[in-house]
Amino acid sequence: MAYFLELLVNGALVGLMYSLAALGFVLIYKSSGVPNLAQGALVMMAAYAAWAMVDFGLPLWAAVIAAAALMFAFGLLVERVLLRPMVGQPVIMVVMLTLGLEILLRGLVPGLLGAAPKPLDIGIGLAPVIVGDVFMNRAYLVGGVVAVVLIGASMLFFRTRLGTKLRAVSDDHVASWAVGLSVERAIAISWGIAGIAAVGAGVLWGSVQGVDWTLSSLLFPAVAVVILGGIDSIKGVFVGGLAVGILGSVIPGYLDAYAGGSTRDVVTSLIILLTIMIRPYGIFGREDIERI
Repeated sequence: MAYFLELLVNGALVGLMYSLAALGFVLIYKSSGVPNLAQGALVMMAAYAAWAMVDFGLPLWAAVIAAAALMFAFGLLVERVLLRPMVGQPVIMVVMLTLGLEILLRGLVPGLLGAAPKPLDIGIGLAPVIVGDVFMNRAYLVGGVVAVVLIGASMLFFRTRLGTKLRAVSDDHVASWAVGLSVERAIAISWGIAGIAAVGAGVLWGSVQGVDWTLSSLLFPAVAVVILGGIDSIKGVFVGGLAVGILGSVIPGYLDAYAGGSTRDVVTSLIILLTIMIRPYGIFGREDIERI
């Protein structure tokens, strides 16, 4: 029973850290209606930025702030240089553009800053937190708390005046232009905010597994989270992250011994496939019905 609880609790905490990577994906889609397949590379780039600032000599808190400012500016640059010329193009072209950006950054950033894993010490410590017979990874615990705080802050953001404008732009670009809302500015702000969210995910995951190109692979579980929870639902990010993390921990915990390992990716793939087949708009996603 203790083994099951340990898998359950640590899986839930890992899932919440997946939610940090998925949060930027949902923020962009909820704000602008643009699917972003470059979020994994943004997380990797944010981790590299924070590591570089610390290596340069900045204290951790200043490095995180500097990385957040850099990622926000990068988000604005992506909108201005890449996305603005795509206005009016089919959505699939924008999806392919973000996928191309993901592939470009995945090779370019490690090529410039080094592909070898780099340690990022954020002072959490390696000793586990013990509650009864359950051992909890301290880094996962901190990451889970940070994820809950950022998800809650994102939910509150979309109740503000700016958040309402961004949601209006996402619902209908043409109507937003008609009433004087700047669609381009809304998309730029959403990418900037997603860049800031990527800093949280990048720093925490970088402290757990080191900073290198493999952080971009967080795109895979992040996509599973947003598909399961709902691509336009921040609440879905929380629930989807818990579900993906728990299933990806408990099932491999019992099956890896018989299957020879690596069943976590299989579980994540099945979550994506079954969700698309049974409930394609996710648990909390908005179901859009178009009449032809």
